[in-house]
Formats: sequence, structure tokens, C-alpha cells
Amino acid sequence: MPTATPDDVKRYRENLQGEIDGVAVYLAMADGEKDPPLQELYRRLAETERRHGAVWEQRLKDAGVDISGMGPSWRARVLSWTARRLGAGVIAPTVAEQEGRSQKMYDDQPEAQGTSLPQDERSHARIFRELAGGKGLAGGELARIEGRHRSTGGNALRAAVLGASDGVLSNTSLIMGVAGAAVSNGAVVVAGLAGLLAGAFSMGLGEWLSVQSARELYTHQIRVEREELEAIPEEEEVELALIYQSKGVPEDQAHHLARQIVRGDLAVALDTLSREELGIDPEELGGSAYEAAFTSFLLFSSGAFVPLLPFLVGSGAPAIIASLVLAGLALFGVGAAITIVTGQSALRSGLRQVAFGLAAAAVTFGIGHLVGTVVR
Repeated sequence: MPTATPDDVKRYRENLQGEIDGVAVYLAMADGEKDPPLQELYRRLAETERRHGAVWEQRLKDAGVDISGMGPSWRARVLSWTARRLGAGVIAPTVAEQEGRSQKMYDDQPEAQGTSLPQDERSHARIFRELAGGKGLAGGELARIEGRHRSTGGNALRAAVLGASDGVLSNTSLIMGVAGAAVSNGAVVVAGLAGLLAGAFSMGLGEWLSVQSARELYTHQIRVEREELEAIPEEEEVELALIYQSKGVPEDQAHHLARQIVRGDLAVALDTLSREELGIDPEELGGSAYEAAFTSFLLFSSGAFVPLLPFLVGSGAPAIIASLVLAGLALFGVGAAITIVTGQSALRSGLRQVAFGLAAAAVTFGIGHLVGTVVR
């Protein structure tokens, strides 16, 4: 076996870290999942990641590298904590995105040639279809998994982080603009509270309208699909067969399966067509509009309160400096938190968020100072 180079060792460690994280996250998803078949699916995924990790463990041991201190990354620990307390479905979209980004990670690595690693990673990218089907899960259970992905509207974690980010950034800019005008501390507090409430209500209402509009649209689409299913079942059967063929099902089997579904129970046929043709989970319809509105209101408010806090207990330059420091820390935390989704460097993302936020605050402070001088 050729001697491993420093670059090889670095790559082996990165590979092993990814597999260690995968084991931790999938086991946490199994713990947070109430449905027994899905629990078993996540445990099988964890076992696959464990087998992958053993490959890189051996490579590192052969290279004389001590791996005894390696464990799950902070990102994996956050996802695991979330899955165990809020349920596997909350982080499923994030995990699916990560698997999609890494599906070709072993294709060009010579050590992975002749092993199942490249194929396994590509399978993980289709995680809730290919592997769940391999477990023999019922179609409804498989649809439930895929429905979770679609009903999140992209990613609940991303929405939460961005909601808090908007609160910190917008209210910091507003408060700095008012403080730059050298008005009284009371005016800064009033402006900060007004900005907090106005922004939170705007975010909440906007989120309610967005989700409610989506729900109404989905309901209408399902109603139209039902009418078509009742009026022209033959055309719906052909459409469903084409969908299955596009996913690799042989033509004869696709037509047979579509015929069984469309000519069977109407409710089952409508549920299947809603998911397969429209991409809609009839049980979720995009989630609760009121829950989305309340969550957005709360997240924005929590972020917007951060730069306001120093002015509630102090005034003048000390309060301005403290507000910027707290806002900077909050923005760094937001930037780092979003890397749970993106998989990028937490330090780089956090510092970038701080730079943008403080730049915006400096601009509004300068404009406020200029306007305040002119007015006075």
C-alpha cells in the first residue's frame, strides 16, 4: 500500500468526520422518530455511515494518525439535539440537502474504487426513496417521508435563523440611525421598540399570508385533481404511469401500478396523484399559517431586542458601544448557525454576517448624525 501523503491524511480525516457526523445524526433521528419503520430506516443509515467510517479509520491508523479524540462536530451535535427534542422531520430537509451535496464525494477518490462507498453516497442522496424502498416500507410510509421534505417550504431551520437575523440587523440599523442623530435616550428606546413591533408584526403577517395563500392554492389544485380523476380517470392513469417511468420503473410495470391506483380507492388515488403529480402533501398543505406567523413574530422580536437592551439600562456612548457589541455577537451566532444548513465554515460565515451588519449600522449612524446636525 502506498504511503499516505499529508493531503491524503487530511482527506481521510475529513471523510471520517463526515461519517462520524452521519452516524450521530441518523441515530438521533431514530431516537426522535415515533414511527417504527422510519426508526429502523434511520438506524440502517447510521450503520451504513459506520461502515464507511471504518474504512477511513483503518486508513488513518495505517498512516499512524491518532483518531481517539475525534467525535461529532458542533454542527452534528446541534442537529442531533434538535432531532431528539423536536423530531426527525424537523431536520430531514437539512440532512437531505447535505446528502445531496456529498453524493459524489467518493467518485474521484482512488481508495473508494471497487467499494460500495460511491454507490452508497448516491443512494443517500435519494435517501427517502431508494433506501426506504429497499426496507420494504409501504407506499404511504414512503410518501410520508417525501411529504416531510416538501412541506417544509425549503427548510425550517433556515427560516428560523433568517428571521432572527432580520430582527438583529434591521433594528440595529434603526437604533444606530436614531442614536446618530444625538437625540434623547428615550427617543432611541421608543424607536427601537417601534422597530421591534413593526418588524415583528410585518414578518408575522407576511408569513401568515404566504403560508395561507399556499394552503389555499394547494387546496384548489387538489380539488381540480379530484374532479379530473372522477371525470377522466384514463388520462390521469396515463400521467401517473409516465411519472413512474420517469423515475425508472419499466413501462409495463408503471402502467400496471398506475392502473391499480387510479382504478382502486378514490382517496388513495387522489393522495398518490397529489404527491406524485402536484408535489403536495395533502396532510400538511404547507403547514399551519398561524404557527408560521407566531414563529416569525417571536424570532424577529428576539433578534430585534438584542441591540435595544443596552439602551434600556444605559445611555450615550456606552449604550451605543454595548449595543454594537451585542449585535455583533448575535450576528456572528446567526452566521454560524446558518452553516448547519449550508455546511460552510462557521467562522467565515459568522464574520461575514458581522461585517455586513456593522457596515449597515455605520451607514445609518452616519446618516442619522448628518440629519440630526442639519435639523438642529
